[in-house]
Amino acid sequence: MFRKIQLLTVAALWLAACSNEPALEQKESGRPDIQKLIAQLEDPDSDQVLVIAHRGDWRNAPENSLQAIEYAIEMGVDMVEIDVRMTRDSVLVLMHDATLDRTTNGSGYVKDITYDSLQKLSLLNGLLQTTPHKVPTLEEALLASKDKILINLDTKDYANLGKYYALLKKTGTLRQVLIKAPMRKGEVKDVLGEYLDELYFMPLVRTAKPGAVSMVDEYQQVDAPVAFEFTIPSDTTSLIAQFDQIRKKGSRVWVNSLRPQHCIGHDDEQAAIDLSTYDWFIKNHVNMIQTDRPGLLLSYLRERDLHD
Repeated sequence: MFRKIQLLTVAALWLAACSNEPALEQKESGRPDIQKLIAQLEDPDSDQVLVIAHRGDWRNAPENSLQAIEYAIEMGVDMVEIDVRMTRDSVLVLMHDATLDRTTNGSGYVKDITYDSLQKLSLLNGLLQTTPHKVPTLEEALLASKDKILINLDTKDYANLGKYYALLKKTGTLRQVLIKAPMRKGEVKDVLGEYLDELYFMPLVRTAKPGAVSMVDEYQQVDAPVAFEFTIPSDTTSLIAQFDQIRKKGSRVWVNSLRPQHCIGHDDEQAAIDLSTYDWFIKNHVNMIQTDRPGLLLSYLRERDLHD
């Protein structure tokens, strides 16, 4: 049950250069084939590392914008992580924060604003400058991603998962989507059970918390999940030594390179100074990495034949 669950444009190349991200060579095969990506996701033994762009390519476009998703697709990223909130009139939109203050030229809570009012606002870039980009709906993001890239939906609003599911069915993107939750197996069955036959599901394991090892064990006893996401703030956890076995039992291993506390200091900003920082992930059998520097990570992996 749990298992069922790139040609750079001139603009993207120019923006990548401006952001000091490495310019990636154009891929002869063009954009990735979605069925190939799905097959790779389902292959835990593969040493091909899947790259996940955190909130899209947010260094070159506003985070969680359609442009950030498009740049990730053109770059050859395998999966894009997007965050979802609901407006006052029950429209699902892309937004990480509960409030509008950091990422738009507006203020207040997303849940207190109507979609029409939200569309009068503009997204801000990383320098807090107003851009022409608007807050997209989840439906728009799914259609922009359809048959092009895998999607990690980051939501804590599991009570409204039915609305998400309806949009995935409507847009024909069910098989492209991975959802996650920091829940034990029994709790996931209770909360998400009716959707698990049609969605990819990934447990989120915080290795510093008690019970992390037993949580992994109970998931892998029967019908292992497609992947586990691990947050690793220190090197005291015994789970790192088990990553190879976790893969052999049927699950990919996902670790974030976003911040030092996610990966014992082997993060993207350290890698920007010393590219060998990423060696830690490979040595420890990690084959899914969520990154804030997708261009940098892709270049590293391709030089080592760890990414197409």
